[in-house]
Amino acid sequence: MTDLLQWMQPLFAQAFVLWGAPVSWVEVVAFVLAIAMVVCNIRVNLIGWPLAIVSSLLYVALFWDNKLYGDASLQVFFALVAGWGWWQWLRGTQEGGHALRVRSMGGRGRLAVVAATLALWPVLGWFLKHYTDTDVPWWDAFPTAASVVGQWLLGRKYVENWPMWVVVNTVSIALFAYKGLWLTAVLYAIFLGMSFAGWRAWRQVERAA
Repeated sequence: MTDLLQWMQPLFAQAFVLWGAPVSWVEVVAFVLAIAMVVCNIRVNLIGWPLAIVSSLLYVALFWDNKLYGDASLQVFFALVAGWGWWQWLRGTQEGGHALRVRSMGGRGRLAVVAATLALWPVLGWFLKHYTDTDVPWWDAFPTAASVVGQWLLGRKYVENWPMWVVVNTVSIALFAYKGLWLTAVLYAIFLGMSFAGWRAWRQVERAA
């Protein structure tokens, strides 16, 4: 990873300063691609998945460079799952063998989602605390755990992926602000608003179907 970061050093050159903190070109490009990705997700457009892959790989480098190892690992996961999600939206099926459509889970499914998130959080937090030099292991671990679950929900076209992103984005805004990644904090603030928009849009799609 160190060799890759050295190779990418030109992209880490300062593009501008935001609220006293330097913003690199890699953060700018990842920012733009991530916004385009969420717009595509809201519109249930397949193009969002390849955009997610490229944006995630750029954020791997950015987060690793800032010792946010949980979020860096999460972006690797996002890149891999984006390939899976792309395939799901193209060829995936749901109950009865029908093509995937936007739909909601029942109460039992929502409880399982919450339980999975709460079970994964301490595992990731413990790992980050004992095997990395991050100074925010538990804080970093929570949005990481919730995002793993949220990405699965998105890939399977469950409406519940959007409230999960509301939680993830709210916590992440504070985390990135603490780390001085102001452009990324702004990005996640935009993501927060877009999560509410996506939640509303997918509920409308579900009702129309």
